[in-house]
Amino acid sequence: MSLNKKILGVIFANMHEDVVPELTRQRTMGSVMFGGRYRLIDFTLSNMANSGIDEVGVVTKSNYQSLLDHLGSGREWDMSRKNGGLHLLPPFSNLTSGMYRGRLEALYGITDFIRHSDADYVIMSDCDVVTSLDYNKLYDAHVKSGADITAVYAKSYLDLDAAAHTNVFGIDTDGRINNVLINPEISGECNISLNTYIISKPLLMSMITDGAAKGVYSFAKSILQAQCSRYKIMTYKHEGYFSKITSIKSYYDANMALLSTENRKGLFPDNAPVYTKIRDNPPAKFAIGAKVKNSLIADGCIIEGTVENSILFRGAKVAKGAVVKDSIIMQDSIIGKNCSISCVITDKVVNISDQKILTGSANYPIYIGKGAEI
Repeated sequence: MSLNKKILGVIFANMHEDVVPELTRQRTMGSVMFGGRYRLIDFTLSNMANSGIDEVGVVTKSNYQSLLDHLGSGREWDMSRKNGGLHLLPPFSNLTSGMYRGRLEALYGITDFIRHSDADYVIMSDCDVVTSLDYNKLYDAHVKSGADITAVYAKSYLDLDAAAHTNVFGIDTDGRINNVLINPEISGECNISLNTYIISKPLLMSMITDGAAKGVYSFAKSILQAQCSRYKIMTYKHEGYFSKITSIKSYYDANMALLSTENRKGLFPDNAPVYTKIRDNPPAKFAIGAKVKNSLIADGCIIEGTVENSILFRGAKVAKGAVVKDSIIMQDSIIGKNCSISCVITDKVVNISDQKILTGSANYPIYIGKGAEI
């Protein structure tokens, strides 16, 4: 697929890290592992690649070493190019900018990058939403409506905990935003922002310059909320499958949802593959007597025990006699002999020694930090 106009993609890799501090203590939000072999940024970046966007800037802030290692030159997304391609944009890119507090300040820090792009439009997105989204359709809707900004939203149920980290749109009958609630204390079916926007490059540059002059830093508060009557801010309704990460529980639920065939088909459609860094691991190995039921097992795993309703990332090992249920075992983690693991999230390179029992619940999964030994 290709877009009719030149589009610049901007991905914010560090936004929303406060919702899962356990997972982002040593990495960006975009680097958080998901679904057995992916990182959260893979979904946003793959959406852009599948939509023909061949110039993307990834805005970072801190803890971005693992992100740099994962993205590399962008070859897996076909963005290793002489012109355009993938650009990693750390803080202080602009001599007059510092560590940003919000989206507008982050954009001010990369003004030179945006200015030097020959793009007509800019699509901005975060890494907290896992979905498959065709930006061609977003672009068409934006141009057809004559909007200044078009924001992507989905109609879905929102509970109080998730609402504390979500923006909700008020939308009139023409699809125009007339109100924006930022982290409201509400629940029920709402128009949930998916933190994806398209805007013309000249208008965005004007907003960035004006925001820097006035000392404002929040795009949601200072543009979407405060100036929704000044600008024509239209909406694009996303009808497909999505998961929004707003807490460690929602992260757990989003991973567990992939055990449903229907959800997997919604997230990984045949015409829009999700790309990720390639690791030349051997296929998963299942020993005689191993039992696996309703689980996602990545390449490089070695299973000698029992795994049920779980997701195992690359290189995970489950020893003989161990039982792993309703859990997420991340890369290169080891579950020792005769262990019993239920509703547990282990980060990378966790070593749980023999005969340990760890039991959480679906509402309160146990999290074990990176490199821990138990």
